[in-house]
Amino acid sequence: MSQEVENSESFERYMVVVAHPDDMEFSAGGTVAKMAAEGKHVTLVQVTSGNKGTDRRDITSEELAAMREAELTESCNRLGVAHIEFFRIGDGEVMPDLVLKERIVRQLRIHRPDVVITHDPFRPYSLHSDHRGVGQSTVDAVYPTARDPLHYHHHLTEEGLEPHKTAELWLSNPEAPDLYIDTTDYVDTKIHALKAHKSQVGDGEHLEERMKQRAEEIGAAAGMKYAEAFKVIKMRR
Repeated sequence: MSQEVENSESFERYMVVVAHPDDMEFSAGGTVAKMAAEGKHVTLVQVTSGNKGTDRRDITSEELAAMREAELTESCNRLGVAHIEFFRIGDGEVMPDLVLKERIVRQLRIHRPDVVITHDPFRPYSLHSDHRGVGQSTVDAVYPTARDPLHYHHHLTEEGLEPHKTAELWLSNPEAPDLYIDTTDYVDTKIHALKAHKSQVGDGEHLEERMKQRAEEIGAAAGMKYAEAFKVIKMRR
């Protein structure tokens, strides 16, 4: 059953947690642009800087990371993202362990989002280990770790970072979505943001056609011209 964001007015703070620069834009760029345009506060937690995401041999990992962070910063400016938190974990080195979970919990308790958007770690045949690791760590951080005060008590609670209960988790690129966001008015903003990632999309040839075709395919399932889709897990019961 499809739906749009019927109660988005009650959600003011959004956090996106993704593995690589441009992951947010490809999976949720239209949604982020829409929320920002509606005056919502959007924070991006960027786990890696994509420092190995190239077929070039004339560039170092450090140079590529700096390039991709600059591209991401410009992309976020185009989307209206309020804040970026860079973790700078190595590309391909994401481990869904206690260390990563604590870092995400810290951001949850600092920024206190109503909605968290991340990779769907439960989707069959999700091949990229970074996507799985970030998705799993984020789900585990949201529930129950960020909520319960004794988790990381000495590291976080004693620093004044109080427990936080997120209202909803939105998992991107799910196998069976149940939330469709109408991005018809924001698909061009999404494409404009993606074009900032020159190291990944080059001159952007065919990018607009490809993104609109995909958004149209998703939108067809919900009676919308262009859309993005998510699986929603409601946390506040």
